[in-house]
Amino acid sequence: MLIHSVYFWLKPELTDAQRADFRRGLESLAGVKSLASVHIGTPAPIPPRPVVDASYSFALTCVFPDVAAHNAYQTDPLHLAFLERFRTNWTKVQIYDAV
Repeated sequence: MLIHSVYFWLKPELTDAQRADFRRGLESLAGVKSLASVHIGTPAPIPPRPVVDASYSFALTCVFPDVAAHNAYQTDPLHLAFLERFRTNWTKVQIYDAV
């Protein structure tokens, strides 16, 4: 199994409609066949703690059965279309992959 965690910091000037469109774009990634599961979220409304970074706008967590499935995701047309359409919406993206 491979866990692919992606954190997005969206541009502050995006409208609510643009943010909603971005979320729909993230949701479209669930159609990638090599994914075992996907979760999309925003920072949890928990009390602040020094070890928690809640500065991001959206989190995408993808679970793949293996590294080969992750690699297939990287070139999947749905993933490439998401990148092409939305890459100008963020100021930063951070990825953590774990096996």
